Amino acid sequence: LSRIRVAAGWRELVAALIVLENPELLEQDEIGLSKGAIKFLRAEEGDLVRLSHLGALDSMSDIRRKIYGHPLDENAFRRIVTDTIDLSLSNIQLSAFLTACTGERLSRKEVVYLTEAMIEAGEKLRWDKEKIFDKHSVGGLPGNRTTPIVVSIAAAAGLTIPKTSSRAITSPAGTADTMETLTNVNLSIGQIKKVVREEGGCLAWGGAVSLSPADDVLIRVERALDIDSEGQMIASVLSKKAAAGSTDVVIDIPVGETAKVRSEKAALVLSKNIKAVGKAVGLRVEAVVSDGSQPVGRGIGPALEAKDVLAVLQNETDAPEDLAARAVRLAGKLLEMAGKAARGKGETLAKEILKSGAAWEKFRRICQKQGGLRKPPEAKFRYEVKAANGGTIDFIDNRKIAKIAKLAGAPTASAAGVLLFIKLNETVKRGQTLFEIHSEAGGELSYALEYYGENRELIRIKR
Repeated sequence: LSRIRVAAGWRELVAALIVLENPELLEQDEIGLSKGAIKFLRAEEGDLVRLSHLGALDSMSDIRRKIYGHPLDENAFRRIVTDTIDLSLSNIQLSAFLTACTGERLSRKEVVYLTEAMIEAGEKLRWDKEKIFDKHSVGGLPGNRTTPIVVSIAAAAGLTIPKTSSRAITSPAGTADTMETLTNVNLSIGQIKKVVREEGGCLAWGGAVSLSPADDVLIRVERALDIDSEGQMIASVLSKKAAAGSTDVVIDIPVGETAKVRSEKAALVLSKNIKAVGKAVGLRVEAVVSDGSQPVGRGIGPALEAKDVLAVLQNETDAPEDLAARAVRLAGKLLEMAGKAARGKGETLAKEILKSGAAWEKFRRICQKQGGLRKPPEAKFRYEVKAANGGTIDFIDNRKIAKIAKLAGAPTASAAGVLLFIKLNETVKRGQTLFEIHSEAGGELSYALEYYGENRELIRIKR
């Protein structure tokens, strides 16, 4: 697993060395490369490649300093970010860096340095308008897929909102995962600008363009570690917003016993830090502290969440009211920030736009411009989980219900996840369906059921 440089022509990359002793696979003076490396190097069988040792990395000295609890300056973060993008740092080394930054190990000044380094290292979108709007949730709440609804309302009201979203890190679905079940999200910068110019907004995957590219590398490692530290999260979110050319951003901070943010006090501290870091990198940030005591909507997983989004936008009679209310509240905050509504009146205007059908028409047009609107896929395997006894629902564990959705295959299997039929304080009868597990493979359904068998307390029914 030594790191070496491999060059073909003028292109080069850093690779992990794996030594094979099977003479049938490689001849003398031959090497094999992964498909990804071959594609990047644009190499073909028989091409000559040059190998060289990877020199000592100053960024590893910086990472070691952080591991031992020392603060880092802006140059240190620039070195780490540069070597992250160049793939000079291995996943093991990046894991050490991310772990060293968890908890409260990054000061606010360090978060600013990291955010600035991530912005500087990639492309930046430029717009010919003074105000560019955006929205983000800190996550930790299954089914909280408000972004497509917020973007549609805001764009219908005349705001410019070029939304570039990430895929899931520790959740069963990210906005990009959900939108990908409905339309094309792999847009180039040119395509993003065209859609935004014509419709006022877009719903694209940020990883398809080089906006804060270090973030996409770090997210892959975070996903494997199943961690999402506060400082890293702030840098991740705000670097993407600044790189996308945003000026005004609303941040949703759900608070709950099993959400990412556990208390009102922690939410206020996070809100203060986000606003301060945002101001330091040129962003006006407003934070909305919301209820994170239970999942939002019915669906948990890309396709199931997409169905909830469509139901809300199309004003269906059985659309999840909690998802609609959260989206309207966040969109209302953006409308107030834009001066489209007086303070305290934005939510009313946002609701009017949603109910009028204007938001649905805007969403439909955005999807058409991105490649067409399609129907979300259906899962092949389903299993109903029923109540063992009757009573009142007084607890739903966000983390464990999300874990079931991930074990069922989400977000990689887009139709997989959990369809929830209950909410807190509702009364259920014995044998009533609490939720339904959806999977695209029988084996993954078995994994999810095995986990539920060991964690039946994830939904508590009070008799």
